[in-house]
Amino acid sequence: MMEVLVSDNLGEIGVQMFQDAEGIEVDVNVGLSPEELKSIIGNYHALVIRSATKVTEDLLEAATQLKVIGRAGIGLDNVDIPAATKQGIVVMNTPEGNVVTTAEHTIALMLSLTRNIPLGTSSLKAGRWDKKKLQGKELYKKVLGVIGFGKIGSIVADRARGLKMRVIVYDPFITPERIEKAGYKSVSLPELYQQADYITVHVPKLKDTFGLINKEAFEQMKEGVMIINCARGGIINEADLYDAMNSGKVAGAALDVFVTEPPVDSPLLTLDRLICTPHLGASTREAQTNVAVAVAGQIIDYLNNGTIVNAVNVSSVTGELLIKLGPFLSLADRMGCLQAQLCRGPIKEVLIEYTGDFQDIDLSPVSTSVLKGLLTPMLKDNVNFVNAPVIAKERDIKVKETFSSESEDYLNLITIRVVTTEMTSTVAATVFGKKDIRVVKIDNFRLEMIPYGHLTLINNVDRPGVIGSIASVLGEHDINIAQMQVGQEKDGEKNIVFLRTDTPIPEEVLEKLSASEMVNSVTHFEL
Repeated sequence: MMEVLVSDNLGEIGVQMFQDAEGIEVDVNVGLSPEELKSIIGNYHALVIRSATKVTEDLLEAATQLKVIGRAGIGLDNVDIPAATKQGIVVMNTPEGNVVTTAEHTIALMLSLTRNIPLGTSSLKAGRWDKKKLQGKELYKKVLGVIGFGKIGSIVADRARGLKMRVIVYDPFITPERIEKAGYKSVSLPELYQQADYITVHVPKLKDTFGLINKEAFEQMKEGVMIINCARGGIINEADLYDAMNSGKVAGAALDVFVTEPPVDSPLLTLDRLICTPHLGASTREAQTNVAVAVAGQIIDYLNNGTIVNAVNVSSVTGELLIKLGPFLSLADRMGCLQAQLCRGPIKEVLIEYTGDFQDIDLSPVSTSVLKGLLTPMLKDNVNFVNAPVIAKERDIKVKETFSSESEDYLNLITIRVVTTEMTSTVAATVFGKKDIRVVKIDNFRLEMIPYGHLTLINNVDRPGVIGSIASVLGEHDINIAQMQVGQEKDGEKNIVFLRTDTPIPEEVLEKLSASEMVNSVTHFEL
């Protein structure tokens, strides 16, 4: 008998599905403390969560029978996915269940903000008739700037077009042709700031998007702009937003998400021109039903049949094939993630070349793993092994595979060439022995890199003293080098220095390394 624990609130229909499933018993136990959850988690084969339960490495160590974690929703910030993967636990989410709901909430907040509905309600209930004071404006022919043209952002754009707004879109990972084909104007981020009457954010919270809308961004915007955020807290710098609203630069803001939730003592809550909701973007009856049905169905199918759907850390393959492909799946995912951080501009084409002895193995799961790794830094929890090919197709990314049995230097080799609107980047990698994965070439540089951890690539002139100066800068800032390798350009005058450090290199240190006249570029990334 498979035991399932539901530790967060789940729609009744999802619980009923578990109760009706053969071979499965379900316990609903919400509101547990971390200690209480840890004390019982060893009894369960599946864990169903939303955002409240924190699945930490410590908890997973106690989950000795756990096979699968299912998130009723998209975000997996509360799950230690690497730790789960290390223990062989499948992590699933339900990425399609609440996109319409969140998009509609964005439109609702924009309308409420424009027509002063919350202020009108509170003043009237307080006995005032502030009709003149609360005069609004029309959305008709106003410019809406949509940052992020994924599932939710594209629905918001469509709904706004129905309101006869002019919609402009910024998304660095989607080609302008794709955006314009959908009927919208593709613009740069500065252009969006300068033209938009309303700005709405629909991007995941990543290193590059945290604090994306800040003081510098507000300074570029129109006087009286309106800001809406139903994505993730932290994408908008809250202190800078407070200053921009006090100065009058931002006429109003509508927030469904905050850096800290609940936002206790946030100065923003003192402003009349801020309207807010307690992270209600996905909170509709329909959305909760959708995600409850999806997560219950996925977990039941996995426990009873071994079927994997919407997993973020495991490809959908049979057990026999997984034994053969395991190292290559991991390698392909790392290669894709590396390429995503090396490339600039929207991706147009991905060329995957397999050379060497692959013994007539079906390599399609490996290609899917490449796409999943490539798209994850851009879309985070919205991409998995099931939907990665679909997302690539939706974004007009052409994927080509070639196969050759001949390989000069390695028993087997995977080469990924990514073509963007700005550049072409090539990464080649192999598996040594049974499971030791290595990146052996980046563009024209040969090296041997283990693709995990805090990594830095330094493109430099091949002269004496350069490597010593790099080590000196890091040593001055107490940054320990765990691994260093030098890759040389064939018949060239340049080197590429690969560093693995125990901790991430701070921005100011990266700038100091870049300032050397013998260094051409410095790229820091996480794998």
